[in-house]
Amino acid sequence: MLNRRDILKSIGLTAAACSVPGFAFADTDKRFVLVILRGAVDGLALAAPYGDGNYNRVRGELAIPDPGQSDGLLKLDGLFGLHPSLGAIHESFRQDQALVIHALASPYRERSHFDGQDVLENGASNVGALRDGWLNRALTDDSLAIALAQNTPLVLRGDASVTSWAPSRLPDADDGTLRRLQRLYANDEFFSTRLEQALKSQSIASGAADMDDAGPRGNEARQFAELMSAAARFLTAPGGPSIAVVEFGGWDTHANQGASTGALANRFQALDDGIGELRLGLGDAWDRTAIAIVTEFGRTVYVNGTRGTDHGTATAAVLVGGAIKGGKVIADWPGLADRNLYAGRDLKPTTDIRSMFKGLLEEHLEVPRSTIEQRVFPDSESATPLRNLVSV
Repeated sequence: MLNRRDILKSIGLTAAACSVPGFAFADTDKRFVLVILRGAVDGLALAAPYGDGNYNRVRGELAIPDPGQSDGLLKLDGLFGLHPSLGAIHESFRQDQALVIHALASPYRERSHFDGQDVLENGASNVGALRDGWLNRALTDDSLAIALAQNTPLVLRGDASVTSWAPSRLPDADDGTLRRLQRLYANDEFFSTRLEQALKSQSIASGAADMDDAGPRGNEARQFAELMSAAARFLTAPGGPSIAVVEFGGWDTHANQGASTGALANRFQALDDGIGELRLGLGDAWDRTAIAIVTEFGRTVYVNGTRGTDHGTATAAVLVGGAIKGGKVIADWPGLADRNLYAGRDLKPTTDIRSMFKGLLEEHLEVPRSTIEQRVFPDSESATPLRNLVSV
């Protein structure tokens, strides 16, 4: 006899609701998407400081040519250029709908992926200080979030109701089977509610590209684009969610990282394609959407012995979307001279990533400042909210 997990899988999805069993999404106008790039992205490749006189020296074979040169950076301003694989994001920047925040980091200063992601998502100053996520703590009765993932990430775990969806690798059940399941569990309040949630989730996501043929981890790029397409469907569905979290792994570039081309460039291209899929799927809702692209920490300034970079500290984040007041780079730039490096090896952090999150929550999602300071990011007085990040 099938258990409950098997039944959920058999109808072609993984859907779950935490704490509160309802599936009633908020009817709100604004949209927010958090994209977590797991593995620590090299911010000096994402947005390279070509105008820093030490850039070419410290980056060596990983240095990307200046804007205007063959395979060169996409110019942001006189100091920074976007990686050449990020053409769609750069076009949004030219349309004043994207910005880069550089030399930022969470309060975490060690180099463990697990611990770095914990601090990024719990919103605290230390590993394990909070067991729920800052985005969950920011949710109100008028907002609900969805994770496009097999498991709800920490940033969305907590007391507030959330849901998750991920494509199944098992075949769909036919309508007769679903009707029998509904009758079977009609008097089971817990499971009948979650079965209804699952069916609604599947109905919304059914138009997204089929991921069953996406293959193993080598095809993560394709899977990410398809998840972003599904996210757009959820965010534009009548009565659908207003907040989504999407994960994209594989950014740990210890070896053979590459510069304008190579492994990291391919990853950036996949990220860019995914943002393009989301924009296409959102349609008119793009104008009311803010997307934050973040990672747990950066990578070392100097190239290592295997033509890659090791775990570092500060990195760069990207905000993109029609709601973003873009066309600018926000950076208290510390410089790449050896005397300016953190611990003699990393880009020095000058901005707390919680400052960016605070600004987005207050200006875009209209979370009260008192709630942000007391509940969402407690013990974060030094992280002053960044202003003028959004235009609507």
